[in-house]
Amino acid sequence: MSAPASPRTSPSPHADPGAALNRPVAHIGPAAWTWRPRTALVCLAVAALLAAAFLRALAAFDTADVGLADAAAVLLGGGDPGQRFIVLELRMPRAATGALVGAALGLSGAILQSLARNPLASPDTLGIGWGAAIGAVTVIVFGGSAGGVSGIAAQFGVPAGAIVGGLAATAAVFGLSWRSGVHSNRLLLVGVAVSLTCANLVYWIMTWTDLQSAARAQTWVTGSLHAADWDRAGAAAVALAAVIPLTLGVGRALGALGLGDDAARGLGVRVDAARLVLLLLSALLVCVATSAAGPINFVALAAPQIAMRLCRCAQPPLFTATLMGAALTLVADQLAAGLFAPLQLPVGVFTAVLGAPYLMYLIVLRHREARL
Repeated sequence: MSAPASPRTSPSPHADPGAALNRPVAHIGPAAWTWRPRTALVCLAVAALLAAAFLRALAAFDTADVGLADAAAVLLGGGDPGQRFIVLELRMPRAATGALVGAALGLSGAILQSLARNPLASPDTLGIGWGAAIGAVTVIVFGGSAGGVSGIAAQFGVPAGAIVGGLAATAAVFGLSWRSGVHSNRLLLVGVAVSLTCANLVYWIMTWTDLQSAARAQTWVTGSLHAADWDRAGAAAVALAAVIPLTLGVGRALGALGLGDDAARGLGVRVDAARLVLLLLSALLVCVATSAAGPINFVALAAPQIAMRLCRCAQPPLFTATLMGAALTLVADQLAAGLFAPLQLPVGVFTAVLGAPYLMYLIVLRHREARL
């Protein structure tokens, strides 16, 4: 007589994500990741690209006689006083701000695209970036300078305005798309409407000031790293240091939401509460990035999709998308500064020129997938 078959048991919602595939799993607190060799290799490759772009940025933005070897020597503690000043005080703030802003945008885009389960979802299409721009432009126009008026206002005026505006836009998108829950398609449609409204409000606000303040605000609205300094880089670094651990803590909920609301509820996730928390984290990242460099479009849209396709994942990988966003922003800034020298285009103009065809490609691809 054969032994009785053992009863089947459903997998625990708290089981290791790599158990079914017999893969090692990494744990940090409540978060867990399946070890994927391809994803690890892609992360290393993107990190190498980011390091190369960062080093190149330290030797690329002006005509001062500091090359790649000189910049590397300064980073290692060498170089003469003139080279150290150029690299550490003039060039590195711009490179650091660009990398941190891009990282924040890449992570924010990955969160939003995972939530909406739609490659077209990003802070650009959901109105969060333009909502942050409303608050920041209000401070620039009525505060009298691109950072507030003076003292504490000069350091915290634009970031505070951007955070208030971005959170208000997020609340509007979430509230207007709520109907017994939030559906991803409705969220995207409402976000596009809010984005267009906020963009028009930004330009309307600029008509209420003098020509000099309007020109300053217009330069900021295009998305530029020209005015980057250590204060802006520090604010972006603090935001990333605060938000990334929180995102890792709710990483399981984000992965479950990618399976659909019903599946997430079956795994014990409070769907609406988790979605709201993740939206707020994404909005905070965008607000800080926008306050540091203005609205740089399409980085948050493209970085998660490129990372997902390289890693061959079902949804955008958060860490890879973060690195990809930083690398894309630095590369785009160097191309914008070098292709048309001595004229330096704002990085936001360059990403918009490249991002518009990519957005059209995603729309066509989405349409083809829907027909299959």
